[in-house]
Amino acid sequence: MDPDTGTIRRTIETDRFVTGVTWVDGELWHGTWEDNESDIRHIDPVSGEVLERLDMPAGTAVSGLESDGGDRFFCGGGSSAKVRAIRRPK
Repeated sequence: MDPDTGTIRRTIETDRFVTGVTWVDGELWHGTWEDNESDIRHIDPVSGEVLERLDMPAGTAVSGLESDGGDRFFCGGGSSAKVRAIRRPK
């Protein structure tokens, strides 16, 4: 939201349920979780085009997403009660 007007500045459409978003080194990434599948996506912040996808093993949930500002993402593991560290591609 724009702090001055309280309006949404941009909406990016996706084909999956978004569980978390992070911005690192000028890149927008988001996590997804749907049914028994999750992935982490690098997306174009203007068009929403998926530029890169990190598929998680079946049954591995991604809930929330944060970057350490370097080469790692951190995310929750849904109902597994785990926190996962995932290497960000270079």
